[in-house]
Amino acid sequence: MPPGPGYGGVGGTYFVRTFDQEQGPYDIGTLAQMASARQLKPEDGVRSSTGQQYQPASSLPGVFSDKEWMTALLLSVFLGGLGIDRFYLGYTGLGVAKLVTLGGCGIWALIDLVLIAMRNVPDVDGRALR
Repeated sequence: MPPGPGYGGVGGTYFVRTFDQEQGPYDIGTLAQMASARQLKPEDGVRSSTGQQYQPASSLPGVFSDKEWMTALLLSVFLGGLGIDRFYLGYTGLGVAKLVTLGGCGIWALIDLVLIAMRNVPDVDGRALR
């Protein structure tokens, strides 16, 4: 997905606006780390160092996953014992193991439900869910 208008490209620097304060400049790698540490939310405003308009941080490629947190949570609630939540997040091996063991007799499914609800499970590439 190409960057939106006003972005300086993947190699540029970006400013983050939270609570009417601008912070930065940050590169893409730092923004991805901030997202994983939950310091950057998908709805926070981000602008490139060359642009003036703010866009949601979720629109910046490579920072957040293309997977939705709510979808993962609902899959975990209703189909977690079958490993569908892990398949959705890209963990094919864990999904198969969870399917074969029926969610670790329910224990693994419950643990995954709590981890996903607390936003502690990234996608297979390590990016935070939207």
